[in-house]
Amino acid sequence: MFRIVLDAMGGDFAPSNEVAGAIEASRTFRLHGVEHTITLVGDAATLEPLVAAAKDVSSFLEVEHAEDIVLMEDDPATVVRAKPQSSLVRGLERVRSGRADAFISAGNTGAVLSSATLLLGRIHGVSRPTIGAFFPTVSGRPCLVLDVGANAEVKPQFLYEFGVMGSIYAELAGGIPKPRIGLLNIGEEETKGTETVRHAHELYRKSSLNFIGNVEGRDIFRGIADVIVCDGFVGNVVLKFAESIMPMLKAVLRAYSQKSLLKKVMVGLLAPFLRRALADFDYQKYGGVPLLGVRGIVIIGHGKSSPLAIKNMIIRAWEMHRLRINERIEQALTTPQSALSPTTA
Repeated sequence: MFRIVLDAMGGDFAPSNEVAGAIEASRTFRLHGVEHTITLVGDAATLEPLVAAAKDVSSFLEVEHAEDIVLMEDDPATVVRAKPQSSLVRGLERVRSGRADAFISAGNTGAVLSSATLLLGRIHGVSRPTIGAFFPTVSGRPCLVLDVGANAEVKPQFLYEFGVMGSIYAELAGGIPKPRIGLLNIGEEETKGTETVRHAHELYRKSSLNFIGNVEGRDIFRGIADVIVCDGFVGNVVLKFAESIMPMLKAVLRAYSQKSLLKKVMVGLLAPFLRRALADFDYQKYGGVPLLGVRGIVIIGHGKSSPLAIKNMIIRAWEMHRLRINERIEQALTTPQSALSPTTA
């Protein structure tokens, strides 16, 4: 039995998109014979009619009332203390108490990160939890970049652990055997970058990870690495820049089509092909990003998450649960003879 708890009040379009996504995920689970329950935490008076309307899966959906909501402007560091009756905190409490296997939220990312770390704690052997995000590549195989916002300041050991966690996640959830790991830097040479990055490079070099060395920003979309590691400051800048590519392309094409009737027709004819070609840039495909390193499964989604994105977040959580990714991370970082542990040579 897979037990999911969903922060039904987090996100720009909550709770309608959250409920719709949970319903679609439940239908998918039911179709594939996955025993499950999805608990939607939030205002019961609003949620219960929406859940009851989905008669085919309503028996798989539960509602837990939470009288408060964590807003985007709330201070992430004080949410647990300031809003203990919020849908975010009460949802995480279910995971901590063992009443749920995974937590899903499209709400305040910083609040989810800090609250999950405080309430669930870190996996043994993990110095800092990290957030990873998949990027499309020209090879057709996605690249996992981490950290993308959890840790603005890091130590070499943190960067090494990010690579271990990312490698395990890419191999198990992404189906990539022996993932290639690159360290994001301003040049390929070992001597480039900050002291922190250079020391991290040394840790990777001494390990048995499939480390390919330093990579540059232009390499992310080239697909030469399956996992790319950086600090959260750089990673978040890269993520936000990548998110701007599709809106920019749409704006450019729209402006081009308005110059003449012929150009409008040309853009119209190309539009279906462009949509298919650029489908991998759609955040809905990946749903959300995993928070790796905490004692429990936590998936964080974009604030504007659609029902499809919410559904895929829930599916991604199921994959992590089924593949026991957290157990593999703890084993890799605490077992001395692990092939992923750095050597002392």
